[in-house]
Amino acid sequence: MVKKRVPEWLNSSLWSSSTSNEDDRRLSVAVQPPSSSTTTSQQSNNNNHNHNHIHTSKEAEVVVEAEAEAEAEAETEIETHAPAGPSAEDISRQAQLLSEISKKVVNMRELRRIASQGIPDTAGIRSTVWKLLLGYLPLDRSLWPSEMAKKRSQYKQFKDELLMNPDTEIIEQIDRDVKRTHPDMHFFSGDLPFAKSNQEALKNILIIFAKLNPGIRYVQGMNEILAPLFYVFRNDPDEEYAASAEADTFFCFVELLSGFRDHFCQQLDNSVVGIRSTITKLSQLLKEHDEELWRHLEVTTKVNPQFYAFRWITLLLTQEFNFADSLHIWDTLLSDLDGPLETLLRVCCAMLILIRRRLLAGDFTSNLKLLQNYPPTNISHLLYVANKLRVQSLG
Repeated sequence: MVKKRVPEWLNSSLWSSSTSNEDDRRLSVAVQPPSSSTTTSQQSNNNNHNHNHIHTSKEAEVVVEAEAEAEAEAETEIETHAPAGPSAEDISRQAQLLSEISKKVVNMRELRRIASQGIPDTAGIRSTVWKLLLGYLPLDRSLWPSEMAKKRSQYKQFKDELLMNPDTEIIEQIDRDVKRTHPDMHFFSGDLPFAKSNQEALKNILIIFAKLNPGIRYVQGMNEILAPLFYVFRNDPDEEYAASAEADTFFCFVELLSGFRDHFCQQLDNSVVGIRSTITKLSQLLKEHDEELWRHLEVTTKVNPQFYAFRWITLLLTQEFNFADSLHIWDTLLSDLDGPLETLLRVCCAMLILIRRRLLAGDFTSNLKLLQNYPPTNISHLLYVANKLRVQSLG
């Protein structure tokens, strides 16, 4: 069977509707770290509710002490669990993954099982495994060269055809966002030729994606989802793979976003597949596993989950953790047989449960600030808790 040029959803009539300028900025609240005062005001206005949660000085001290104690516990946990170097388990997993991706035909079920526990950052393993998990590479290794050559040639054609006379407004928005992508990393930011080249690749991918999606176009925040993919592929030790990172990233980005495309379409916000419905699912998941915490957050302190979960979900947790930890989380997200969304919701629920003590001690303002600036945590433990939620739901 001849593969279609682009996935069906890219040419769906859903994307043919026109969009307003506001659509391109609809994720700005999710991307830009809000100030607590501004967000508190927004939350109050949205809920049309007056929050009379002003503590006396004594009550405030109790909350601060509880938060400080929990933060100290979290830091101790990180120090206790942080490995000094590759553990025996990591080395074993690396060997298992290398063995799996070296087989004539990759066993996807086994690959998912191993990769879900985390992929080592060595020997280009993550780059190859992610391409397999996202369906870019076929399971039959003998087909890899021809399939990659075909896709890379197709991307070159896209560049030749679609980068001519693009929408100026979209280019300006993409350019601004790309320049703001991980400003603390020399890979993405700075005046060095390597960083400039990487920025140019991100811009090309996003412009082409926008051209292929006249309905959804480009939405602020897509650059944050694109960045981990390009970083992993561009740092592949195989020079040929690294040189073709832009093309490989484009197709993997298209596939990854296909599972979350409805979150970026404003017309679907209030539908069963829109972002508000997904946030409601997270709320229901928390209620199922920790009703006390759910009640305190949403009933007692009236913290609208939209003001923290919107960013968590739409940007796939890329803004809540450091870059290396985000990659580890993505190993688990991409390995889920049912797609990354279900695992993402469980991880978000686990994030709430891990800081439940601080949340239960907090009021509206302190909880909103904590959830919009999630504290450092041990990622392996977070993923362990998320997996326990899966087991509990199945049981």
